[in-house]
Amino acid sequence: MTTHSSGRYSLTYLYSVPDDAWYVELDEVDGLRQLAIGIVPDEDPAREPTVCFDTRGGERHIPYDVLRWFMKAVDEEIRTSRAWMELRPDLVELIHALRQEDLGVIDDDDLPPVLARLRATLPEADLAVVMRHAYGRGPDGGIL
Repeated sequence: MTTHSSGRYSLTYLYSVPDDAWYVELDEVDGLRQLAIGIVPDEDPAREPTVCFDTRGGERHIPYDVLRWFMKAVDEEIRTSRAWMELRPDLVELIHALRQEDLGVIDDDDLPPVLARLRATLPEADLAVVMRHAYGRGPDGGIL
């Protein structure tokens, strides 16, 4: 949890496995009311990030600097979670397929055959990028 400099608002980061998305929640500390949620899908390039405002309980006023702080946090989450989606279309398609196939995790024992398969189809210059974004590992097997 991160607290705004005013002390009245906080951000909470959560991952929703069923949604394959990061949630950035803007909460009002007094009363623990949720004001807004930034939803950042990180598995499917076709799904766009969205922001939802909680309208239950009537109108709520959010100071401009707090809203900018929240949106900056959502923007940073988009940048870090979806950076791979800005690569060349062929790499995006490959990374998406690998993440779906292996759920973003690869064991040390499975690494050599995966590397051999990727090296047979990819230029060496693309290998590190694909490994980092698909598995969080480098071609040498090291965790990034």
